[in-house]
Amino acid sequence: MERKVGKKISIDIKRNLPKIFVGIIVLVLGVIAIRVLLWEYSYYQEKEGSERAKAVSSPVTEEETISEEEITQTETDNYTVSPDRPRYLSIERLDVKNARVLPVGLTNSRQIQTPNNIFDVGWYTGSDRPGEGGTAVFDGHNGGPTKVGVFKYLPTLANGDIITIERGDGKIFRYNVVENVSYTLSEANANMNKAFVSPVPGVESITLITCSGEWSDVQKTYLSRQFVRAVLLADTEQ
Repeated sequence: MERKVGKKISIDIKRNLPKIFVGIIVLVLGVIAIRVLLWEYSYYQEKEGSERAKAVSSPVTEEETISEEEITQTETDNYTVSPDRPRYLSIERLDVKNARVLPVGLTNSRQIQTPNNIFDVGWYTGSDRPGEGGTAVFDGHNGGPTKVGVFKYLPTLANGDIITIERGDGKIFRYNVVENVSYTLSEANANMNKAFVSPVPGVESITLITCSGEWSDVQKTYLSRQFVRAVLLADTEQ
């Protein structure tokens, strides 16, 4: 009789093993989830109210709607901004003349946005304005699915080439290129802080950024970023 009872208990345990195993897994996962939630709560309580970095990523790699529609001369002429903001960007050597400069911010992943149109230039509003003595940061597309964008040939600029910014009040600022570097994506992020400071201490500057290198179907972006830095020519403000 005792053997039968022992055998029955053994059979019952075998039958319930899967349920016991699942129960243990659920318990372990529950404990892990609780610990993660407690850590996140503690972390955000600690960081609440702290200031975020100005910008830690290069221009957007997220999927976006890109327009290849040509900007008409009328649209260019009628484009206006406030007096102290950049209105047009020109690079004579690249045949870029009065490209509209649109204000841009950051994406949800804290990357600098780019204009929807491949012929427009973006001015990051978290950077300085021309004429303020700091560094203004601009970006733009190198192209769209079928057409060349405003910054397609940015990698070909050389030291001494001139970039011109016209403000909303009509004042002109001419900048002399002093650095043109291609970075991988990881290098671009690591060097992003350089985009916000002048390569010549105490001299106003601008930084132009665009995509370059090979296209990645996996990451849905180009694998490099071009950084062009230029400093203000002292006698160019009108």
